[in-house]
Amino acid sequence: QVQLVESGGGVVQAGGSLSLSCAASGRTVTMGWFRQAPGKEREFVAAVMWPGGRTDYADSVKGRFTISRDNAKNTLDLQMNTLEPEDTAVYYCAAARRWSPNLSLGNDYDYWGQGTQVSVSS
Repeated sequence: QVQLVESGGGVVQAGGSLSLSCAASGRTVTMGWFRQAPGKEREFVAAVMWPGGRTDYADSVKGRFTISRDNAKNTLDLQMNTLEPEDTAVYYCAAARRWSPNLSLGNDYDYWGQGTQVSVSS
């Protein structure tokens, strides 16, 4: 069993930046971020696979968010720039034990963090 603990998040004005971090208690193949806004379904944000370092981003965050992973420390970061009110959501760290061709499928992830709130004001 791998435990995931998120940190970061908070409140920021539109156009600002925030950084999220996730610490994992064990090694996994893929780690990613998902988010869920009030009244909406959970959606994929970004993910990174190891080995290889292949990344994937949702179209809505491409060019604004950057995902990175430190395998020595078992940590995952998400740098979020040029934030928009539409980015407001609870952000969840997720990890998968096995390789998957599609990094954006939530059902392929085995472990989930408790979530951290990101609020962007207009």
